[in-house]
Amino acid sequence: MTGDCVATSGRFSVSRLGHHGDGVVDGPLFAPRTLPGEVIEARIAEKYLTDIRILEPSSDRVAPPCRHFRSCGGCQLQHASDVFLASWKEDVVKSALAANDLTADFLPISISPAQSRRRATLAARRTKKGAMAGLHARASDVIVDIPDCQLLHPDLMTALPVAEALAMAGASRKHSLAVAVTLSANGLDVAVSKGKPLDGSLRLELAALADRYDLARLSWDDDVIVTRAPPEQMFGDVIVVPPSGAFLQATREGEAALSMDVRRIVDGAPRVADLFAGCGTFALRLARDMAVHAVEGDAAMTAALDAGWRKAPGLKAVTHEARDLFRRPLLPDELAPFGAVVLDPPRAGASAQVAEICASSVPVIAYVSCNPVTFARDAKHLVDHGYQLEKIRVVDQFRWSSHVELVAAFRRV
Repeated sequence: MTGDCVATSGRFSVSRLGHHGDGVVDGPLFAPRTLPGEVIEARIAEKYLTDIRILEPSSDRVAPPCRHFRSCGGCQLQHASDVFLASWKEDVVKSALAANDLTADFLPISISPAQSRRRATLAARRTKKGAMAGLHARASDVIVDIPDCQLLHPDLMTALPVAEALAMAGASRKHSLAVAVTLSANGLDVAVSKGKPLDGSLRLELAALADRYDLARLSWDDDVIVTRAPPEQMFGDVIVVPPSGAFLQATREGEAALSMDVRRIVDGAPRVADLFAGCGTFALRLARDMAVHAVEGDAAMTAALDAGWRKAPGLKAVTHEARDLFRRPLLPDELAPFGAVVLDPPRAGASAQVAEICASSVPVIAYVSCNPVTFARDAKHLVDHGYQLEKIRVVDQFRWSSHVELVAAFRRV
């Protein structure tokens, strides 16, 4: 709210949830932490409602399981029942498809359990009395302490004192650190950004801190300070050491669910192209049964994938290529040898690559998406060019958030 904004009060009925998880009332105005069907009293502050009081609660309203919910911005929807959330997330995908004149059959949703997030970015800053670390409050740079967080894996919670120590060592009084922490087989993998410039004395202090907290790896603004033990990740039964800051699925359970469906969709293909392959999340699992060509824009990730494949016994051939698929998608003649394609693009989707797939003879596509809108756009293009959209499964790795992931099957008809 701006300083000259005039706030007025009123009584409102919540009609639906927006894509960011806020209740929507006529206007539209957005009412955080409300649910469809609720009657509320609130103050209007630009496009948002504040000072909300629930007059008539929804039957889907539940007591938030985390005591930090009202102050922390890490979760948006803990006030909603699991049944409601599952249905709403599926409806988000159905609405995106309907906007493109598409429908599909849905498999049962896969929901990661509480306290299962294995990676997070903590905020940490120095204070007059020392330092503090946690998550940001909603739409704010205020840091909220989260000692009883119900979202993060208990082993990841051990990163909070680490983040505080890092702030004491390398944060300025004016800015907070962004401390990306990931669970690995050999301890915490920590990558820090927005800190002081690295010099000799800070490097020594950070190395000592890594020893004190038994960190597997510590990086500072893309500079690896120390690797005390390889921060290994398991993709199936293959060990991979990703580069610092590399993408990793948010939960083990979510990764397993996505991988199971990807394998089911491409089953029987003698050779598969895994596009936007990362460090081998899908490629290395599939290589137990079929040859794979993995393509990823980040050369360090493809190198990690290749190293994991070379050390794992009994895998089929895995070739790899570092290539920007947004600027240089695989062309139809390059796609011709493959019996299936796996697509796992970032939020922007894969429009350039999908256009080339549409001009190819690839019979099967397993599409993993973290953005229903760009997925539906790409799905429309595939369907218009001879593919049938079959089963979709929503995979909820980001529990209690508005974030929606999915895996879908396409087959040429």
